[in-house]
Amino acid sequence: MNPHNQSIDELKQTAAQVRRDIVRMVHAVNSGHPGGSLGCTDFFVSLYFSVMNYSTDFTMDGKGEDLFFLSNGHISPVWYSTLARAGFFDVKELSTFRKLNSRLQGHPTTHEGLPGVRIASGSLGQGLSVAIGAAQAKKLNNDDSLVYVLMGDGELEEGQIWEAAMYAPHHKVDNLIATVDRNGQQIDGSTAEVGGLGDLRAKFEAFGWHVMEADGNNFELLLPALEEAKAATGKGKPVIILLDTEMGFGVDYMMGSHKWHGVAPNDEQLEIALQQLAVNTAADY
Repeated sequence: MNPHNQSIDELKQTAAQVRRDIVRMVHAVNSGHPGGSLGCTDFFVSLYFSVMNYSTDFTMDGKGEDLFFLSNGHISPVWYSTLARAGFFDVKELSTFRKLNSRLQGHPTTHEGLPGVRIASGSLGQGLSVAIGAAQAKKLNNDDSLVYVLMGDGELEEGQIWEAAMYAPHHKVDNLIATVDRNGQQIDGSTAEVGGLGDLRAKFEAFGWHVMEADGNNFELLLPALEEAKAATGKGKPVIILLDTEMGFGVDYMMGSHKWHGVAPNDEQLEIALQQLAVNTAADY
């Protein structure tokens, strides 16, 4: 079961704290990716504080537990903060983000041994393939837990994703819930201008997936969608949710612009962000 099982009000407070961590982490080292991290915060908090079944006593195999893989690894700030707040490691370690010899590198890696991280994900396009392999391993082990993976929408320009998208339905990998952060932005501009993703629902349906769409920044809508996705597993098709999010969500001057894909706020901008990300009781690291 989920070790936190938070209410929606509690999830909102946790999300605000995670967003505070994100802007403080990237500001401290003047580097990192705040835009996508802020946009995906509600999804991460939903998974780790309500939806997924896991233990913070981390093992690489994760037998009997739900697994999560982050494919677009550059949004590591939101994952690191979520893992720390969920209890995988001390929140004080967030202060080492992107520093020499830190376990919290800019893109997640495994050789530092950070609990919760099972693959390196600096190179885009690989997470779905890994998640499919993990899901098939669970089937071989008679483990009925689920595997989750998050990809960015700009990341869908990578060809390996579409090879994996064909493979999973063919092999009936129906213990997999893939998600796409559909914020419409990537580093060089909008996805419409750069890559032209087209009708993603129609594309994945044509490949044989069970396709859903959900508001990724509204807990009242996101949580039921995730539960619906869980109910859709085990029926012969992999499941994918197209999550509509807004880059920079929660900080008004970052919202909706690709310009905050990989730019850290300055001192003044940080103070404005922290004022907007108020929590009942701030527990900053």
